[in-house]
Parts: sequence; C-alpha cells; structure tokens
Amino acid sequence: MANNLNENQRRIRKRIVLKKSDSEPSFVPVNLNKNEGFQRKDNFFKGNFKNKKRPFMKDGEFKLSPQKTHPFFKKYEKESPDNSYVAKYLKETKAEDSIRLNKYISNSGVCSRRDADNLISKGDIKVNGKVVTELGTKINPKDIVEFKGRKIFEAQHVYILLNKPKDTITTTKDPENRATVMDLVEKATNQRIFPVGRLDRNTTGVILLTNDGDFAQKLSHPSSNVKKIYYAELDNPLKIEDFNTLKSGIDLPDGFICADDLAFVDNDDNSKIGIEIHSGRNRIVHRMFEHLGYKVRKLDRVVYAGLDKSGLKKGKWRFLRYNEVQQVLNSI
Repeated sequence: MANNLNENQRRIRKRIVLKKSDSEPSFVPVNLNKNEGFQRKDNFFKGNFKNKKRPFMKDGEFKLSPQKTHPFFKKYEKESPDNSYVAKYLKETKAEDSIRLNKYISNSGVCSRRDADNLISKGDIKVNGKVVTELGTKINPKDIVEFKGRKIFEAQHVYILLNKPKDTITTTKDPENRATVMDLVEKATNQRIFPVGRLDRNTTGVILLTNDGDFAQKLSHPSSNVKKIYYAELDNPLKIEDFNTLKSGIDLPDGFICADDLAFVDNDDNSKIGIEIHSGRNRIVHRMFEHLGYKVRKLDRVVYAGLDKSGLKKGKWRFLRYNEVQQVLNSI
C-alpha cells in the first residue's frame, strides 16, 4: 500500500511533530528525508523590540554606567565556597548544646541583646516556668522561654541585599523621621532585621540586612578585612601624583590608610575613580579624598564582600541565596 503513494504523500506520512510538553514550544524536522536538526514552529527568534528603551548615544553606541563595563569592577571572582569552613560555621551555629538567653531572645525578634538583658534583669523572662534574672544564663534548645506569658522561639535567619538609594539613613530608627533602609524592606519579612555596617546618607549601593547577629558581627569586625569596591565622582580630576599617594597611603587623624587598588574608569575624565578598600572606618573614602583637597560628589558601593547589585534598581532588594551566604562567609 505504501509503495502506491506518491512522494508528497510519503513525506506527509513521515512527518513527526515532537512536543516536549504542553507549556514548551513544539519542533518539527528541518530535513525530513535525513532527519537532521529541528526548527521551532513559533516566532521565538522574531523578537519584538519596538518598545524596548535602549540608552543609545548620539553616535549610535550604547551608553552604560562604568560599573557595568569597566574591568576594574569586574575583576573579582566568585570562587567556589570552602565547604569545610562553611560546614564548620553552620555546625557551630546550629549544633550548639546551649545558647545565651539574651541571644535567644534577640534571635526571636523581640528586641536587641542589650534590651534583652534589661528584660531579664526586670524579671520579664521565664525559662521552663521559672523567672530568670541572672545575666549570662544559658539555655538548651529544648527549654521553653516565655515573655509576658507567651512562648517565644528562635527565628530563622534572613539575609537581604539592598541597593541603597540616596537620602536614606542606614539605621533602624531615626529620631527626625527621615527615610531609613528599614522603610525599604519593611514588607520583606516579619523578622527583626537590621543593617550590617553603615553607608552615609548620600552614599548609594550594596548593603546587607539580616537577623543573624553572629553573621553581622563577623562581617563588621575590623579583622575580617571585608573587600569593598566604590565608584566615586570627584569635583576635580584626580592628579597622577595624588593617585599614587592614595595607593602608597596617607596619614589620617585616626591612623594610616591606603587604597588596596585604584583605577581611572573613564579615559576622558579623571574625576571618575574606582577604589577598593577593606577598612570599615566612618566616611573613610570621603576623608581620603578630602585629605588631598578633593570633594566626592557621588559615591556608590558597587561590591561588598563579593556581592554586587546587578539587576537591582535603586531602592530595590532581594534575598541572598544559600551559596551567596557561603560566599560572604568565605570572604571573611
């Protein structure tokens, strides 16, 4: 019967339509005789870009920020985590036989450790039905802790990366009712989170928020030497001799400081600088340039502890992934 079919009919008989799933596009053979390759039936490759806004310059080239194009900001590598160190950290934080009562209360989101000590001293905390007033008391994971007659539980750790905008205070509360970073993440979680370190009001860029006190303490401690990379715009072009001075080091009132690395990020404008440091001193980048007679008009933290703000607009945030938390721990 098949031998009586003409060539076109035989082709129709051999045509096979492959469907991977109902939600995925279907495919058909390109060369039915040789069955070589497949071609999509939909218009996937015919993208409609009429409504896409692209930052074209007058000469037709893309105009992107230096943070996205200059190799200085992309030189760091997100290396694979040292699993032995991470496993040790997680083991220490998860498998403790006992924990200080004030730390447990703080991790539950009730208040800070300092305020927890005040609650303990006042007799507002019960452990296994008994009032505890002794500071430094340790409890076991199976102990029942109560505050004002209600059981409290140690919260799950939360890690948030925020692209801080300008005119935002890095604090949990502001007596002058100015905008804070907490206002930007108020809907992120019901846990009591706080910022790790600080950024000046007019400094933008990467900042972390968490409820993990040990994590924050490890990052904030001076011995951690956490890498920070900034993009700075000065009021005047940076002179070559001042460029070299920043790399060799300068003496500030609170001690010696030098840039770990420095770069001009615009061949036509030496007022745009990339600077890498590990110091956590207050306003350290501003003070380094001010010491040499320059004012910083714009400062953006592009990288912090190996994390950047790629894909996040000003004022937006996201949760850190597990491997990113590992990466931060390995950068310490």
